[in-house]
Amino acid sequence: MMKHKILPLAAIAAALMAQAAGAAVTADEAAGLKNTLTPLGAEKAGNADGSIPAWDGGITKPLQGRKVGDIPGEIFAGEKPLHQVTAQNMGQYDALLSEGTKALLQKYPDSFRLDVYPTHRTAAAPQRVYDNTALNATRCSTRDGGYSLEGCIGGIPFPIPKEGVEVMWNFLLRVEAPSIEYRFKNIVGNADGSHTLATRNEIAFQYPPYYEDATIEKWSGEYAMFRFNTLEPPFKAGESLVIRDGIDQKNARQAWQYLVGQRRVRRAPTVSYDTPDFVASGANYFDEVQGFFGQLDRFEWTLVGKQEMLIPYNNNGLVGARLEEALSRHHLNPDQVRWERHRVWVVEASVAAGKRHAVPKRRYYLDEDTWLIALIDGYDAEGKLWRTTQVTPFVVPKIPATLMKTATVFNLQAGTMSVIQALNDEDFKVVERKPETYFTGDAVAADAAR
Repeated sequence: MMKHKILPLAAIAAALMAQAAGAAVTADEAAGLKNTLTPLGAEKAGNADGSIPAWDGGITKPLQGRKVGDIPGEIFAGEKPLHQVTAQNMGQYDALLSEGTKALLQKYPDSFRLDVYPTHRTAAAPQRVYDNTALNATRCSTRDGGYSLEGCIGGIPFPIPKEGVEVMWNFLLRVEAPSIEYRFKNIVGNADGSHTLATRNEIAFQYPPYYEDATIEKWSGEYAMFRFNTLEPPFKAGESLVIRDGIDQKNARQAWQYLVGQRRVRRAPTVSYDTPDFVASGANYFDEVQGFFGQLDRFEWTLVGKQEMLIPYNNNGLVGARLEEALSRHHLNPDQVRWERHRVWVVEASVAAGKRHAVPKRRYYLDEDTWLIALIDGYDAEGKLWRTTQVTPFVVPKIPATLMKTATVFNLQAGTMSVIQALNDEDFKVVERKPETYFTGDAVAADAAR
């Protein structure tokens, strides 16, 4: 049996005691970003047995072959799995599996498995992102108990994190293109194995910290804004939602919704936290979209450590598959999902004092190279495993970056799943940025009136 324990954080305990919460690291620590660490803060070296290679710069050049818009449909064509993890042999890989992955193997022993491929550290980013990340390391800090951010722009805010909330900020401000557009479907997997289209939508996303001319002085603090329009089913066609998220907890989320039946735009303050996601027919919570979506203040975030795990990775092939090929009855099609061995940061979220949440405890596993969430396990009020999420990232050399949009949330107790923002059979484009006035309730109202 493999033994890969979570690395203890005792080595940095003294530094934690000496530093204010969320403080930037020293210049000496930040120097590691130029030698032992990658420019985004991962360990540059491979692991002891070579199953995780050293980082060599990632994928930065265009790839040939089929594409889903600007997403290459495959990046390692012809590569075969090293081995498979099944319900029958999962004990051999116990230390590399999350509790949620183990639960899926046990719940669906005849259909769910992990095809484990050679590990490729494909993460890359533009040079300006590397430069900004190095600056952020010594200037970025949190306030308001960790729930607000200041002093950073255009890169990972905490490439050498000391606290769990810093790791989560790294995810929220992960590397993105300044502006993208795509279409997606939300699919509900029912307990009987059937699938239902919840909605099909078109969406525009914009990420102001990653504008090429962004500066701390010019930046408003809004780190993500999107506007989407529902295309299907017919009775929901024309509905719109606009969201703008910011780094100041006092004004962390602004949201507007257009309902065709009411023919008006209204504020949507409940589009957050554990409100059932109406875009997915309520099959998941809003803060489960794209792994985690929204404000951090419902939880206290504990940095558990770092460990090696099997996680979904380099899943361009899954994105490039037809939707019917990508899905099995109760989970994603194992033939289409690529798993690799990587180092992950482990962060535990516990509902904060005086707050409430339908999922009072979660454990997040975030890839060290990209700061993307890979897996999540959610526990109910009795401490029983209730939900688990798989995120399937893909490489976009045009940026260059590794992105994630699709998250599959499994309700283990109900036997259902919600495939959020499936890109299969759709289109994904890196585009010129729009005026920020496009991402307002007034703009939606004006378009609806035409």
